[in-house]
Amino acid sequence: MEQLWIDIAAVLAAAAPLVIAAMGETLSERAGVINLSLDGTMLLAAMTGFAVALTTQNLILGFAAAALVGALVAAVLGVFSLTLGQSQTAVGFVLALLCTDLSSFLGAPFVRLPGPAVPFMPIPGLADLPILGPILFRHDPVIYASFLLVPATAYLLYSTRLGLIVRALGERPAAVYARGIDVTRWRYAMLILGGALVGIAGAAFSLDLKQGWSYRHTLGSGWIVLAIVIFGGWRPLRVALGCYLFAALEIVATRSQSALPGIPTQMIQVAPFVFMILVLALVNLASSPTVARWIATLPSVWQRPLLVIVYRLRATAPAALGQPFERP
Repeated sequence: MEQLWIDIAAVLAAAAPLVIAAMGETLSERAGVINLSLDGTMLLAAMTGFAVALTTQNLILGFAAAALVGALVAAVLGVFSLTLGQSQTAVGFVLALLCTDLSSFLGAPFVRLPGPAVPFMPIPGLADLPILGPILFRHDPVIYASFLLVPATAYLLYSTRLGLIVRALGERPAAVYARGIDVTRWRYAMLILGGALVGIAGAAFSLDLKQGWSYRHTLGSGWIVLAIVIFGGWRPLRVALGCYLFAALEIVATRSQSALPGIPTQMIQVAPFVFMILVLALVNLASSPTVARWIATLPSVWQRPLLVIVYRLRATAPAALGQPFERP
């Protein structure tokens, strides 16, 4: 049983960078802006964070530099999409490619160098609790931060006036503008805040989860975060569950390599991505009119529980997501 708690703790630790990046992207998309540069931003931030921390021997400066990189990339996306009215998708995709190549070019001197890492920091008193101790209180500060970020994001979105404005920016920006709120300025703020969190997530890879720097260090995690935000229906708690599910699949796949020697390693490594695609397809299928029509043909005793399941699974994008805003 002790091994089970250790495995759960390992899943929570592996998911921490994904959770941080996913909360940032959730804030950005709830405000109506898609940041498709996520994967490249995480790579460039991971390289920058490691390089700064190694050079200065200061982890805080490393994380700060990574956050700054994420914010700057997001600001560039904002200039082209929010100010100049260009396609968010196209600009974000180009930025992803640019940042990926920049991370490889600028990070070449730091490949596979030993460097500083976030220290293990169990919480005195709580770390010795049965079950909860090994699961929740024997980690490092980055993982604790990921725990706190999920309820903080949910509280911000659903229990504050700021959250109401953010959600309205993604649903009905014209109504927000009619109340005297500067839509573009607020979208910039959420985009840059989300970008800073994505940058911190990149540094969490190079300074914590996979200590050091190497080519394609984050292994496409930015793309999977974008998918998880959709799977989570742009709701923080569901998005976090998606991150933990993907981390669990990655750990299971890694441990299966020795147990399944007849299966190519590459197939096992891509299995979590395939499973996540299937989950996304299932979620989207539950939201389709075809499923609703099929449920309507079933006996009434089955309709209610199935409709509850569909309601829980459906993922509806913010109505104005990705759409430019023009003043009336």
